[in-house]
Amino acid sequence: MFNDLREIIAAYKARDPAARSGIEILLLYPGVKAVRSHRKAHWCYEHNLKFLARFISQRSRKKTGIEIHPGAKIGRRLVIDHGMGVVIGETAEVGDDCLIYHGVTLGGTGKDHGKRHPTIGNNVLIGTGAKVLGPFKVGDNSRIAAGSVVLTEIPPNCTAVGVPAKIVRRSENAEGPKHSYAADVDQISVSDPITAELQSLSQQLDRIIKSMDKN
Repeated sequence: MFNDLREIIAAYKARDPAARSGIEILLLYPGVKAVRSHRKAHWCYEHNLKFLARFISQRSRKKTGIEIHPGAKIGRRLVIDHGMGVVIGETAEVGDDCLIYHGVTLGGTGKDHGKRHPTIGNNVLIGTGAKVLGPFKVGDNSRIAAGSVVLTEIPPNCTAVGVPAKIVRRSENAEGPKHSYAADVDQISVSDPITAELQSLSQQLDRIIKSMDKN
């Protein structure tokens, strides 16, 4: 238990410049409270104590503004920054060393039974307000930019942005180091593929107009 607490404190300190002390992180950070409550709720869920599991999760939701279904599987050293409005569905899975900002939804796309929520790999960053919807995987070391809506699988080592999200950056050789704590927390310095395509079309149109004027 103490090892887990030390890991959580180190993870928050590595990602949050406002974090000042371990006591502050453990006692005052809603993300820490939500995940610790979820561990209890998930244990109850796995042991068929479904009502108690739901009671714990809903109590935690009321206190923290973070809703994690008791059935969700959460890895180690997850950091939920601010956390208000985060929703993680029943069949969602989140790997180790992930960073999730406020307003993120790991949700489904309908009323299907079985696996209907996303699987998030290790060392993944999901930016503010992003929505990841469906039973697909977001690969290890990937980044989802703020405000994106992800509806299809994202390979490892990629950056996705937009609505719907498109891959704008890919690093085939990237490997997230152990306990890297999603160190690259830049969630806004990414290009918009739609804007880039429109600019390219505009440039081509300008060339065609100039060519017609010459003729």
